[in-house]
Amino acid sequence: MSSTTIKALHLSSVALSYSLFFMRGIWVLRASPVMQQRWVKIAPHLIDSVLLVSAITLAVMLGISPLTSNWLAAKIIALLLYIVLGYFALKRGKTQRAKLIYWLAAQAVFFYIVLTAWTHDPMPWRAL
Repeated sequence: MSSTTIKALHLSSVALSYSLFFMRGIWVLRASPVMQQRWVKIAPHLIDSVLLVSAITLAVMLGISPLTSNWLAAKIIALLLYIVLGYFALKRGKTQRAKLIYWLAAQAVFFYIVLTAWTHDPMPWRAL
């Protein structure tokens, strides 16, 4: 597969992952029974696995390393924060208000990740 194909797969899985995270946040905040459906529990793991594999494949194909590319290192650190915030938003938040705050914070981090990837700058606001 070409790097163009892998990039398209990666970007598609980013869009799918975020869309599903966004919807799951709404369902959690509304205490929707949809969150108990089997596909809602399985799909995020499948999509995020494709996302991770495509990201690693693309980095290897393009010779990009978080040890030499500050923007990639920042993106990975932000991804870890996004995962933790998402976990608290969807599962461990004690109140609906806390879940909302974690959900909104996770989205802010997601957009930071996107801007960092787009600008290749760990401080993407400088490039805007």
